[in-house]
Order: sequence, then C-alpha cells, then structure tokens
Amino acid sequence: MKALRNFLDKVKPNFEEGGKLSAFRSVFDGFETFLFVPNTVSKNGTHIHDTIDSKRVMSIVVIALIPALLFGMYNVGYQNYLAAGTLEQASFLEVFIFGFLAVLPKIIVSYVVGLGIEFTVAQWKKEEIQEGFLVSGMLIPLIVPVECPLWVIAVATAFAVIFAKEIFGGTGYNIFNVALITRAFLFFAYPTKMSGDQVWVAKDSIFGLGNDLPEGFSGATTLGQLSTGSPVVDLANNGVELKDMIIGLLPGSIGETSVIAILIGAVILLWTGVANWRTMASVFVGGALTAMLFNAIGSTTNQVWNLDWMQHLAVGGFCFGAVFMATDPVTSPRTDCGKYIFGFLIGVVAIVIRCMNPGYPEGMMLAILLMNVFAALIDYCFVQHNINKRLKRINNR
Repeated sequence: MKALRNFLDKVKPNFEEGGKLSAFRSVFDGFETFLFVPNTVSKNGTHIHDTIDSKRVMSIVVIALIPALLFGMYNVGYQNYLAAGTLEQASFLEVFIFGFLAVLPKIIVSYVVGLGIEFTVAQWKKEEIQEGFLVSGMLIPLIVPVECPLWVIAVATAFAVIFAKEIFGGTGYNIFNVALITRAFLFFAYPTKMSGDQVWVAKDSIFGLGNDLPEGFSGATTLGQLSTGSPVVDLANNGVELKDMIIGLLPGSIGETSVIAILIGAVILLWTGVANWRTMASVFVGGALTAMLFNAIGSTTNQVWNLDWMQHLAVGGFCFGAVFMATDPVTSPRTDCGKYIFGFLIGVVAIVIRCMNPGYPEGMMLAILLMNVFAALIDYCFVQHNINKRLKRINNR
C-alpha cells in the first residue's frame, strides 16, 4: 500500500491545474479517494468531526449487500440445475460458479455505464466525483431478473443516472432512488424483459457449467403464480412454504429472494447506524397491518389477498425494498416522525398495489417511488409544525 501511495503522489502533479493531464483531474481524484481516505480536514466554521464520510457510508451499504449478492448467485445456479433435473449431480461449487458467471456481467455493465456517466459529468463540470453510484451500481443487478439482457440494463442505467440523478444536481440532490428508476424504466419500456415466466431462470450454459434449457421453459415467481390464480396459496399441500420464502431458493430477482441474507444486511446497516430503524420498522408494520386486512376480507378470485402477513413480507421484493431502498437517506425524510409516516405508507401502498392490481403482483418499487415524491413534503409538515408550536409557546409567555 505504501508503494501505491508513493506512486500516486508521484503522478499527482500531472493531474493538478497546469499539469499535462489536468483535463482528467476529477477522474484521478475519484480513484485516489476510492483507494485512500483523504487527509484534508475543515479549517474553520462549525463542524462535527467524526470518522464517517459518504465514501464510508456507501462502502458499508455495499458490504451489507454482499450476503444477498452471494446468495443470489447461488440461487441463479440452483434454479438452472433444478429446472434441468441435474441438481443432485452438481456440486455446491459448480452451482455457485455458474451463478457467479451469470451475474458478474450485469454488475460490470451497471458500474461501467453508471460510473462512466458520472466521471464524464464530473469532468465536464470540474467537480469531485461522488461515491453515490457505488451503491446504485450494486443494487441495479440485484433487482433485475437473471435473463434481463445486458444492453437493456445499460440503457436503463444510463437513463436513470442522467434523468433521475445528474439532471437534479448529482448525489444528494436526486428526488428518486436511482436504482428503482432503473427498474421502473425497464418495467415500462421493456416489460417482456422484466416480467412473465421466461425471465427468472438462466437458460444457457456458461463455459460448460449449467444447462441449456428449452425455449419454452417457464419458471414463474411465487407472486406471479398467485396473480394467475394458482393454488400455490395452499402452502401445506402445494408449491411454496413460508420457510422456502425465508430461505430464498425460489425464482425471482437476483438479490431479492432470501429473507435471511437480506436481514443479515439489515443488521449490518442498523449496527453501523447507516440505516434508520424507524423507516425500516415502519415499512414492515405498515405492510403487515395492510396484509392482515386483505387476508381478513379474503377473495375467491385473487389469491394474493389470501396470503397471510408473514408470507406477504417474505415473498417478492418487500424485504429488500424495506432494508435497502426505503432507507436511502437522500430520498427519504430527515425528521424522525417523518420516517415513521414515510415507512408506514410504503408498506401500506406496496400491499395495496399487490392485492388490487393482479397485473402487477410486485408493488414495492412503485410504493417507494411514490413516497419519494412526498418525502420533502412530509419533512416540511413536521418542521413547520415544530416551528409553529415553539412560536406559540414563546407568544404565551
């Protein structure tokens, strides 16, 4: 590390103002701050000095995503070998490596496109490169089906970074969660690549690993089966049990299937203080109460209504959205009371969309994006309420 530090110090003058490579100053600064913690500190004014900066926060979130990523890679291989009927003959390593090779290109495309745009914009504006896309670049591959084409991911990532982030001013100014805008763009612009029964299981072998599945192979998600009226709700005798939803060995978006892996990430975020428990807990409370209501009413035509609250929270992208998306500090309220309202309404809206719209059985994405719109308004209402209460107290003296 010392040799690398010495090398960077040696070439750094070339990237400073007046150096022959000064046009790439932002790019060099981005790589330097990624590799080493900057040693510059504030000199005057009122500041709170601690060891947390945006790079550390983003790094912790990426670390928290690793359990979901690793499990997602294994599940991609598991679903392929299971569909081909060769799971018993395959080793754990073969299954995992196949999934790793299937998922890795999506991670590379996400980071290359997203960071490439951010580097270009920072260089054009002569600003520092922000670390915000370190998290978005990891989230995007985890919330798409394994069969989603790379070029589609590239187009959606570029759209989200430009129109949901840079156009608002970059990291810290975006109204909407960038990864969810990517998914929304994919869902509405390329619906056949994001839904249906043909996108959830990898169908082609890679470097001799995995199996080539027939073109007509169908691997629907649990919510997808429910939305068509499948009797999978009878968990005791058919299809999927609650423990399968919690473990996560089911078809679904790459990183969203395992509740256990997601909860490990949640513990990391809460223990480090990166995520706020108020938002996270409120999402689950809102979702559970709404699910209980629909379950109590019941339905003979829409099987999603008949899921109990635990199944609703465990299936689909509910847990992933509650832990990693709803808690985004940029697109969620800052006030403590606002966090409760924000999270609770996300849980309510997600279940309402699931139950009331059979054509769109997964409601977490739209629920979070909808509440992103109202995050600033929620904060404003609570701040203004506190101001008015203090003014009234002063006037009554």
